[in-house]
Amino acid sequence: MKTLATRKVLALCALLLVALPAMARKPLKPKAPPPSIAITVDASEAPRHILHARLTIPATPGEMTFYYPKWVPGEHGPTGPIAELAGVKFTFNGQPLAWRRDLVDMYAFLVQVPQAATTVEVTLDFLLPSQGMFSGGASASAQMGVLSWNQVLLYPKGWTSDELTYTATLRLPEGWKYGTALDTAKESPQGVEFAPVSLTTLVDSPVIMGAHYRVAPLAAGETPSHEIDMAADSEVALEMSPESREAYNQLVAETGALFGARHYRHYHFLLSLSDNVAHFGLEHHESSDNRIGERSLVDENLRKASAGLLPHEFVHSWNGKHRRPAGLATPDYQQPMKTDLLWVYEGLTTYLGGILTARSGLETPEQYREDLALVAAELDNRPGRTWRPLADTAVAAQTLYGAPSEWSSWRRGVDFYDESDLIWLEADVTLRQLSHGQRSLDDFCHRFHGGQSGPPALKTYTFEDVVNTLNEVAPYDWKAFLTARLNSTSPRAPLGGIEGGGWKLAYNETLPGQQQARESTRQYIDVSYSLGFRVNNGGGVLDVIPGTPAAEAGLAPGTKILGVDGRRWNPSRSPNLLREAIRAAKGRSQPLRLLVENADYYKTIEINYHGGERYPHLERDASKPDLLGEIIKPHATSGP
Repeated sequence: MKTLATRKVLALCALLLVALPAMARKPLKPKAPPPSIAITVDASEAPRHILHARLTIPATPGEMTFYYPKWVPGEHGPTGPIAELAGVKFTFNGQPLAWRRDLVDMYAFLVQVPQAATTVEVTLDFLLPSQGMFSGGASASAQMGVLSWNQVLLYPKGWTSDELTYTATLRLPEGWKYGTALDTAKESPQGVEFAPVSLTTLVDSPVIMGAHYRVAPLAAGETPSHEIDMAADSEVALEMSPESREAYNQLVAETGALFGARHYRHYHFLLSLSDNVAHFGLEHHESSDNRIGERSLVDENLRKASAGLLPHEFVHSWNGKHRRPAGLATPDYQQPMKTDLLWVYEGLTTYLGGILTARSGLETPEQYREDLALVAAELDNRPGRTWRPLADTAVAAQTLYGAPSEWSSWRRGVDFYDESDLIWLEADVTLRQLSHGQRSLDDFCHRFHGGQSGPPALKTYTFEDVVNTLNEVAPYDWKAFLTARLNSTSPRAPLGGIEGGGWKLAYNETLPGQQQARESTRQYIDVSYSLGFRVNNGGGVLDVIPGTPAAEAGLAPGTKILGVDGRRWNPSRSPNLLREAIRAAKGRSQPLRLLVENADYYKTIEINYHGGERYPHLERDASKPDLLGEIIKPHATSGP
């Protein structure tokens, strides 16, 4: 029996059913056309570490929300450098408009727009920092700079970054030249005006500029075009050797052979050569922002230490920009990104960038194996892997990028780069074994990243897409293969690719050339596999590995070594001093003694280690075919 209340509800539902068809026939109110925004950036004071910007943004009366980019693509966290924003003003017809910051979202500005307003003028300054990471890091010196557009813009709420159009103008310091993937519409004394693009493309297209500037065209005659746009702190720093130039030509050819398609109209390697900007690489679809030391093209140790940077960022044009995890493909820069597939985004890129560095000739096969041995040894001696699986380092990426070096072996860091390198090597070796040498990870890349060449296009993927494509190349339980390695808490690193590839991780007393290059350029000493710690040239202990002789003796990260075996620590001679002490301890019964400062206190630490120097290398296993050698040999049929 129906109650009165029930009968009323049923009657209301019946009325709604009658009304719905009529409501469906009523046309929806059309969405307003997406706004077109003008932005002018005055970089004339970049050498003084300040940028000035002015934006004209279409507006509607009432309260409007303007966003400063928070989640910047490629930075894998809410890293938009809003703390460096200053002098923000909103005006209409020269009159200031009231604004306030959102109480929860620090990247949102709420502005009261008057009834008569059709546009809002925004002026702001960006204070270029001297420290930090990515677009929040040091980006200018007295002679050069890099403009990341996300530093200097706001955008209105309610639109995706693809829908918004920006027309950008840039004023350079006098006498400076520039390079970018953006198309230039016109140049004048007032500045460079670029062709209108979506906000997505603008943020994806940084500009390099400098007083010392040079363009190195690559792969002459190939379409699309490729070039290295270099800006440096000195003219001599721009001198690229013919051998390096040819290796970069070969890199273009090798990527063509690996992927089989190019998803860009042209490609620009933006190369900063300066000791006064942050050193890193950041991927973009038609360019990459690569920042290394001033003498990296002319000093052999510096060149070796940075040889893999451009190949890594170039690979990202396919793996990261064209193909991107669905959780990282957000509609704007305020939506949080999900980073769980960074072991593909960054890990596969690390693997492919490494083998392309060898295939192109930027590294010799021996240098590649030394790099691989250093990676394998570090991960194989990282106790943090017993509590934190690799998958969690990807999920927690936004908390790990800025983590300190102290206790990194126990905390773990962004290991989805290097450990995934080992996993993808094992996948490559497994594909070759399953197919008796007929298939490899190159076939996966053709299927997954290839397709039709053309302008930038985004194609997202999931974990299942990765598994399915691997199965298309060679049927196997790839889901179990990957899941086991991603979720493992084994104390041992995944060395199956090295061992299946015909090599073994071993240790001897010979300091590898690649480690020498790293230590020379980064100013540290690594005795992790003997005493168990890493120390900078000033004596500051960067990290101590739990369970090693140094850790058992009480040495701690963050302390400072003042003396070794009774002799004062001296930055100029201490690398040799420390290693001589390790060698001397091998032939005696007395411990090695370190005088250590911990805050205001001094202590002598005795380390009972007598095993001599110990450094990783790869040793050939003649019982197996050299698949590793096959993987890194040149694959392009000919250079461009």
